Amino acid sequence: MIFLNAETFMAEAVESVIAQTYPNWELLLVDDGSTDKSTGMALDYANRFPRKIRYLEHAGHVNRGMSATRNLGIGIARGELISFIDSDDVWKPNKLVDQVGIMRKHPDLGMVCGAVLYWGSWTGDHDFLIPTGHVFDRPVPQPEALLALYPLGKADAPCPSDVMIRADVLARIGGFEEHFTGEKQAYEDQGCFSKLYLEAPVFFSSEVWLMYRQHRASCLTTVRREGQYGVVRLYYLSWLKRYLKSKGVTEPRIDEAIDRSMWRYAHPVIYSFLTFPYELLERILRRLGKHHLLHRRRPFRPTNQSGRV
Repeated sequence: MIFLNAETFMAEAVESVIAQTYPNWELLLVDDGSTDKSTGMALDYANRFPRKIRYLEHAGHVNRGMSATRNLGIGIARGELISFIDSDDVWKPNKLVDQVGIMRKHPDLGMVCGAVLYWGSWTGDHDFLIPTGHVFDRPVPQPEALLALYPLGKADAPCPSDVMIRADVLARIGGFEEHFTGEKQAYEDQGCFSKLYLEAPVFFSSEVWLMYRQHRASCLTTVRREGQYGVVRLYYLSWLKRYLKSKGVTEPRIDEAIDRSMWRYAHPVIYSFLTFPYELLERILRRLGKHHLLHRRRPFRPTNQSGRV
């Protein structure tokens, strides 16, 4: 769990790890230079659970960004499998035991994740259940997911708080890209996932293990609100193109998908002109109460004990 000034929600996130039914876990609380009470909260958890929870920080308690902070934890973690949980999210109790079971059943998998509950009801808003991936409950060979999932494809991408990744796969791909700093952190997870999709098979489960907290302070929400999304996405696409070239990856479908997406964000005015009729139609249908025909999100429905919808 990386964190920066996370005193508001950190305890709830940590307690959801402690409540896991899978017993063989360690929790690394990795501080990215917090100045609020969250540093003290993390140290308190580490003192109360010395065999299970550890506190980490950068030298000098400096702020280095999300990716560098994730990599600090990855480098010190002792487990063969690594999961992430953001300091404002909540795991369901069966998250680890279910994902470990899938990893054991499919030893070639690099990553497993599931559907995600986009959690708005904590403020009285609506919950939405979003399936991750384009096919479910079977291994997906590389590089299929890179083409099928956002940002290059249409299927929903994983939430970092929901994934479980083999430590040796993370080592092979070099972990997270530390140059995704500032507003570019909105795509720091996509950089890592893109490398992983090229390296090993992945598994998108239909199970629900994560309650992904919705609020205006989240990184991607802030980037969109401040009008920086196009610049950040173009930065990611340019990096991906360079990365593929550096690895000698020659896949025409991937190159075409990158070029198509880059054109949109390199020519925003022309793209807006061409897509305006469709956006206008969507607004009209939304006002008529038919937005569900165009939007992939659907209201949350209660699940059974296993978490299956």
